[in-house]
Amino acid sequence: MAATFAGRIAGLCRLFQRCVSSFTLQQAEYSSSRCISLSNRLSSVCSAVAPAYYRLFHTSHSSSGLEEFFDLPENWGEATVKSGAPWTSKQLRAKSSEDLHKLWYVLLKEKNMLLTLEQEAKRQRVAMPSPERLKKVERSMVRLDTVVEERELSLRRLITGHEKGRPGAWRRSVFGHAYWYRFREHPIPWFMNTHYKRKRFFTPQFVEPHMRLSLEKHLRVKVRKTQLERQQKKKLEELFPKATAHTHS
Repeated sequence: MAATFAGRIAGLCRLFQRCVSSFTLQQAEYSSSRCISLSNRLSSVCSAVAPAYYRLFHTSHSSSGLEEFFDLPENWGEATVKSGAPWTSKQLRAKSSEDLHKLWYVLLKEKNMLLTLEQEAKRQRVAMPSPERLKKVERSMVRLDTVVEERELSLRRLITGHEKGRPGAWRRSVFGHAYWYRFREHPIPWFMNTHYKRKRFFTPQFVEPHMRLSLEKHLRVKVRKTQLERQQKKKLEELFPKATAHTHS
């Protein structure tokens, strides 16, 4: 009885092994045929695309990984590195929007490299070679951003007649503070909108004296700040007369 039971179990195991082997063989054949068809499709698509369009897609060189975050090898160990002047607003205004877009990423890449170099110099406790390069790049990026904003503002004025991207108006709160209120779209008219009607865009009469006092306080703080700056400057001139005489000369 035990021998027959063991023989049945062995037969079931052989049958299960045959099923598993046949299933894996079918899966391998299906995956290989699918990969061949996919490769054929890709080759047909790539042959249909003109070679001129390959130049539109470009990345950094494959052999330049993290080395692009560091300076050029010929500048390693140098105390000073030659660099040009920052971009002026006049030069940037003469360029097209596409050139400004490319220049922004060039400056951003240069800024990342200089920040990495600065952090590495701090880690090694040595002086960063030509640290003025970082200021030049930041100055160029600020001017480039200003030129782009000028173009967007001019285009917006020409199309919509508004200076800001979202139209609005200057309004006063119940406390007399002036702020820029940006218009928004609502699905219902304003006289039916209870949320909009709860907003108060006016200043009551009893708040006007407090507005005058607030303005006086602001001017008083401003005058006190200028007086403290003058006193501090006078003290420094008394402590360092030679430096002040050198600057005046």
